[in-house]
Amino acid sequence: MAQQATASSRIASLILRILTFILLLISLIVLATNSIGSSDDDSKVRFTDFYAYRYMLATIVIGNAYSLLQLVLTIFNIVRGGDGMPFLDFFGDKFISYVLATGAAAGFGLTVDLKRLMDASEADMLNFDDKAFASASLLLLAFVTTAILSVISAYTLPKRV
Repeated sequence: MAQQATASSRIASLILRILTFILLLISLIVLATNSIGSSDDDSKVRFTDFYAYRYMLATIVIGNAYSLLQLVLTIFNIVRGGDGMPFLDFFGDKFISYVLATGAAAGFGLTVDLKRLMDASEADMLNFDDKAFASASLLLLAFVTTAILSVISAYTLPKRV
């Protein structure tokens, strides 16, 4: 029974890690392509013009690197049939989930502030804000999947007697 629970938790971890990687990748693409204005003048506004969005990008890249590493390790452990490194899974998932949460919060905070400052007549800026909001939403969903992974990895930790 315990072997079946371990196998099912490994499969669930694999699925959630794939989902996390996809969410972070889409969030990265949406954020990196977010800009307004024409490309032939200096008035083009990019996401890199705002510190909060740069922080959000950094958290996405860090989360994606960790997610890819854990994805490879999870596949290796499923194929090999081993337990892996439960402490790395648990504490790594905890740390990365907090990093992703702060990145999403920074993105949401700046987007809300920018929407409050802009008029409805500035349609380009509202489109910019909507893309940033979508990227922050995907980052928040990636946080949720990583938090769920942290709970799953808590059950795989060695028990003390």
